[in-house]
Amino acid sequence: MNNILTGGYNMKHTVSETAIEGRHLIKEFPMGNAVTKVLRDISLQVTRGEFVSIMGPSGSGKSTLLYILGGLDTPTSGHVYLNGTDISGFDDEKMSRIRRRKIGFVFQFYNLIPNLNVEENIMLPLLLDGQKTANHQEQLSRILEVTGLTDRRRHTPRELSGGQQQRVAIARALIGNPEILFADEPTGNLDSKTGAEIMDLLRDINRRSGQTILMVTHSPEAAKSSSRIITVQDGILV
Repeated sequence: MNNILTGGYNMKHTVSETAIEGRHLIKEFPMGNAVTKVLRDISLQVTRGEFVSIMGPSGSGKSTLLYILGGLDTPTSGHVYLNGTDISGFDDEKMSRIRRRKIGFVFQFYNLIPNLNVEENIMLPLLLDGQKTANHQEQLSRILEVTGLTDRRRHTPRELSGGQQQRVAIARALIGNPEILFADEPTGNLDSKTGAEIMDLLRDINRRSGQTILMVTHSPEAAKSSSRIITVQDGILV
């Protein structure tokens, strides 16, 4: 697969393979003498190259499901498989390494470092992973072009609009060439026009590079950009 984000070819995977899978995921929280069940035996698969939206009312468990699949939270029981590898039992150090190298995250709030410019914010995950940014300059330039940030590379977050800051967050999530991109309400902090532009960008990245995307959203308009919609209600798939 020709990847517009890296300029290379990835022959390891085929589009028929499963990128991420959750099996019998249960998440419970003790509340005094009671137990709150957030996820109730959820199983799902996301195929490599898919763009899947998870929708549901507030409190339905959709964000919890995303965080468990992305390794930011652990299930009470059940298993998560990333590219066929069960990551459910990984310790914190190993899971952190997986998140840096194989998973990209985009959140509603951009979480950019205020005193770093666009280029430095994008490269931050590579620095945290001990990699040399000099080896990724070509990829950086390509991602800046794809996300429309080439002329903003030296700007700091305070000099950018909300939509531009979210583009930086997307670029940062992509710099490590992740196997799957997780997005939690990526348009939730944006006006409708800017949100539509961000969804156009994510759809374009998915279609042109085959990047697998799993997104949580409450917006039916945003969900239209995806190839499949999963609905969660009261902790189950409906």
